[in-house]
Amino acid sequence: MKSLKMHQILFAILGVFLVVGCSVSQTPGTPGDTTPPVVVSTIPSNLAIDVAISGNILATFSENADPATIIAANFSVIQGVTPVTGIITYDVPTKTATFAPTANLIGSSTVYTVTITTGVKDIMGNAMAANKVWSFTTVAAGLGPAPVLLGTAGNFVILAKSAITNVPTSVITGNLGISPAAASAITGFSLIPVSGAALSAQVTGIIYAADMAPPTPDNLSVAILAMETAYTDAAGRLTPDFTDEGTAGDIGGLTLVAGLHKWTGAVSIPSTLTFSGSANDVWILQIAGALSQAGSVNIALTGGAQAKNIYWQVSGAVTIGAAAHFEGTVLTLTAVTMGTNASLNGSILAQTAVTLDQNTVTKTTP
Repeated sequence: MKSLKMHQILFAILGVFLVVGCSVSQTPGTPGDTTPPVVVSTIPSNLAIDVAISGNILATFSENADPATIIAANFSVIQGVTPVTGIITYDVPTKTATFAPTANLIGSSTVYTVTITTGVKDIMGNAMAANKVWSFTTVAAGLGPAPVLLGTAGNFVILAKSAITNVPTSVITGNLGISPAAASAITGFSLIPVSGAALSAQVTGIIYAADMAPPTPDNLSVAILAMETAYTDAAGRLTPDFTDEGTAGDIGGLTLVAGLHKWTGAVSIPSTLTFSGSANDVWILQIAGALSQAGSVNIALTGGAQAKNIYWQVSGAVTIGAAAHFEGTVLTLTAVTMGTNASLNGSILAQTAVTLDQNTVTKTTP
């Protein structure tokens, strides 16, 4: 009974219902329903300031929209009179449409306007009664390179291709995704199926896999491509500001300022590593080998530096030791392994597998 109550609370929070012993199917609509859908929340919010230039634009509806109406003609972003190009997706479990710009927005306090038109309909064919229009202003530029554009991969705290394994109990804040692997490759979370997704008592967010109901498979394919594109972008940045800092790849004890940092081999963090800079400063760390962080070692942020502005591009495997604390977004060509009770603020975007062991992983918002 205690377990069932926990599951019911989870579903109440996420706006779906648990049917004991089976998965929840998407309700096609109530016959005779004439209530139009409305946008109940947006990210960024109306008149928001200091919005990251690399973030996505989201709109959540009062009821599920018809995904066929969530298209560029009905969901647009402009700067002045110039349209912004982007990839638009719709997520059924959260009733959320996402506009992922294909390039970073302009910084330095630039105003953008978003419009969702009455062309959007619910699954019963009822159109929005009025356009939803809002605006926001981007953040002033900081020091360092332009942020890495994560696209829809930025909607996940953990995204992998082949497996996500977990030794309970972990505490994950954000969405998990895996593709092309199926849900069976996600282990240790005691998944609770819902339409097109799953839930877990260990995850404050939603879990997606390639074999779940549409449009999840297509959305994951877009996110995986975005993850690969982000890795290529970070790896392809030229003219590093700093090269092979530390001693033979040992960067423990260093303080890194904003900029493009490059190492031509493996990197280790045997003692505290510090990032020092303002809230808008950006770091990209290009590592041509593996990355390892020793157990009980912390990464520290000072001067207002934020994990969301730190990008680790690692060509080899990433290992975070037991009880260590890590900061930033990991973009790795291979795998990530977190030791027992290790924690991470940021996201893990791995092109093979992610292994967890009683970890705390918290997504930071662009």
